[in-house]
Amino acid sequence: MKLTILDAYSINPGDLSWAPIEALGSFSAFDRTEDDQIIERITGCDGFFVSKCKITRQVMESCPELKFIGVTATGYDNVDLRTAGDLGIAVCHVPAYSTEAVAQHTFALILELTNLVGSYNRSVQNGKWYESPDFTFIEGALTLLDGKSLGIIGYGNIGKRVARIGEAFGMRINIYSRDREAAVKSDFVTLHCPLTSENRGFINREFISRMKDGAVLINTARGALINEQDLAEALKSGKLSAAAVDVISCEPPAEPHPLINLPNCILTPHIAWMPKETRQKVIDICAANLKSFLDGGTLNRIV
Repeated sequence: MKLTILDAYSINPGDLSWAPIEALGSFSAFDRTEDDQIIERITGCDGFFVSKCKITRQVMESCPELKFIGVTATGYDNVDLRTAGDLGIAVCHVPAYSTEAVAQHTFALILELTNLVGSYNRSVQNGKWYESPDFTFIEGALTLLDGKSLGIIGYGNIGKRVARIGEAFGMRINIYSRDREAAVKSDFVTLHCPLTSENRGFINREFISRMKDGAVLINTARGALINEQDLAEALKSGKLSAAAVDVISCEPPAEPHPLINLPNCILTPHIAWMPKETRQKVIDICAANLKSFLDGGTLNRIV
């Protein structure tokens, strides 16, 4: 079986092995693929793997040998599923691979805001501790999570794992789907819901106005859940004390982005899913999906 992957870099920048997939066929990998290179690179392939490239009707109809598409992520809106079904092309994805990683990153963001580890380390490295007349110095107040409330919007696998971690810190958990008012009024509000046409931009000026004054907003779900200009205004005004996001509405961002360079907003570049162990899991599940397909099975099959 001839196989390729169109956008390999984010999954494996060189620190992992493709051996589980290579064992199933002749395999080649491209770090990145532009739209006008897709057809050329999959021509003659029986199957390919893809993360973000747009796989349209034209792409699939141009490759009559194609039998299998493996999406190296949970989301698959970049693949025209109707066309795949019409052409008898199997499409598989990788569900729930990043639960532990995203929950961990959620609390990495929360703890950076509450314990200021990065800020204090920079001050120490810049010599401030040398100059201190006391055994310590204070340049930013720390916040105790014990007793604080955590509102969770989206209570799937990740939301449940975040709740467990929050409980371990002594936080009071408010689940949006059970008690919207309590969740919105929490000290910390964290997003873990999928993006739909109905909830796009729902974290907007009106929603934020209902939040507790001085609350903190965390987003490791999808950037387009937030109206970023409204969030920026809330951070500038002090309505929200801080925000921390791993995702934005357009990635990479276009300059100027309203959240970048705000002193009370932490941004990481969509890395919550990215631990090495998690990326290895993606490769292993992709290989298992393909093996199942070759054996006549339907593991993680969408179409």
